[in-house]
Amino acid sequence: MLPTHVTLVEVGPRDGLQNEAQPVATADKARLVGLLQDAGLTQIEVTSFVSPKWVPQMADSTAVMAAVMGSIERRPGVRYSVLTPNLKGLEAALADPATRPDEVVVFGAASEAFSQRNINCSVAESIERFAPVVQAAHVAGLRVRAALSCALGCPYEGEVSPDAVERVVRLFKDLGVDHLGVADTIGVGTPRRVQAAMERALKHFPLGEVSGHFHDTYGQALANVYACLEMGVHVFDASVAGLGGCPYAKGATGNVATEDVVYLLQGLGIETGINLDRLVDAGAFISQVLGRPPVSRVARAVLAKRQPPGQA
Repeated sequence: MLPTHVTLVEVGPRDGLQNEAQPVATADKARLVGLLQDAGLTQIEVTSFVSPKWVPQMADSTAVMAAVMGSIERRPGVRYSVLTPNLKGLEAALADPATRPDEVVVFGAASEAFSQRNINCSVAESIERFAPVVQAAHVAGLRVRAALSCALGCPYEGEVSPDAVERVVRLFKDLGVDHLGVADTIGVGTPRRVQAAMERALKHFPLGEVSGHFHDTYGQALANVYACLEMGVHVFDASVAGLGGCPYAKGATGNVATEDVVYLLQGLGIETGINLDRLVDAGAFISQVLGRPPVSRVARAVLAKRQPPGQA
């Protein structure tokens, strides 16, 4: 039995844009969030409170939140989340009560090689660093969502086993996070392998607090979404226009496109609360800002149908 309703967490404004070398104006980032909520998205990952030295695109995180909560208008029923990789980032996110998020995101890898290569510490040490962040976020009344990256494969050590996934799932559970996202960071997963990883996550978190995050490097993202639907999983990350990518996987095409997931779910009769035409408009807007067409095949098809006869 497939779920009757699916919640999509829109990660385009944060995870999608953070790898863009071309600077995106604060006003355009905020407008994208506004268009997404107009399309019916109720969970939006807005920005990241990280050092601009490491992620220049996110240097305006405070300004983006101010614009979203001000000119764009904070909307009841919409959950706004931000990435806070350390206590300093969380403190910055909470500095102004008027712009505080509803949820913060922390992350850890299922691969020891990935952890050592990128942050010079073990997986267990990296997760433990989030302990004060999780505690402080809960004291502030915020939800904490954890992202388990490289859950299906690592650019340095190859395939990641379900046992390795479950080990880190346990660490996040012990940390007290509210939600766990299983992420195929480099897009190498296939349906059976994805189900095996999800089974390990579901041993420790309830069904409603486990989600899938799939990149489409090898064209398997939609198949992996469907494989999770077969298990009853009903929360997924997606990125409008297919924004994003992974600097560790050559040729990676980024996150699965929100438009493509919505089209799949509509075809299955599964409710999302999302208006596909308005979603395509949001993707077309940010793609125009970036000076390229959307990666989403659904978006391209819808936009082509809108063209008057005889125009390309």
